[in-house]
Amino acid sequence: MTYARFRRVLAEMVDELPPEFMRGLQGVHAIEEAKPEEDFVDVWRMGEYLDPGSEQFLGAGEGLGRHVALYYGSFVHVAGDDPEFDWEEEMWETLTHELRHHVESLAGDDSLNIEDEVVARDFERRDDDSPSERRSWRWPWQRK
Repeated sequence: MTYARFRRVLAEMVDELPPEFMRGLQGVHAIEEAKPEEDFVDVWRMGEYLDPGSEQFLGAGEGLGRHVALYYGSFVHVAGDDPEFDWEEEMWETLTHELRHHVESLAGDDSLNIEDEVVARDFERRDDDSPSERRSWRWPWQRK
């Protein structure tokens, strides 16, 4: 999938979302670069919910606002040359995961952050597993 198509598909997905999920969200962005996970080797962050934090963030009310980013380059790394990689399914999974972070943030709920931390700890303990088994984890991603 090209970056241009990635952007178009993401925009179509966002257009299909109920407006309630977009409340308080300043944007959903397709970022061309890959985003490696700092604590892992050859593991890529597929998407991210960017929350400004407190009202004092950057000294101005809502700060930069709330955003969701999907990293095209990370999808490229994970897909590799796998003809079975389902770009649209993985994009949808990532988008809805990040939107859940957004909705929970608005509700003051930290459940998904806690789940993500548990998955990351489990992922670290699975170092001796095959990459194909680790690749199935939603966060973080391991390239084949």
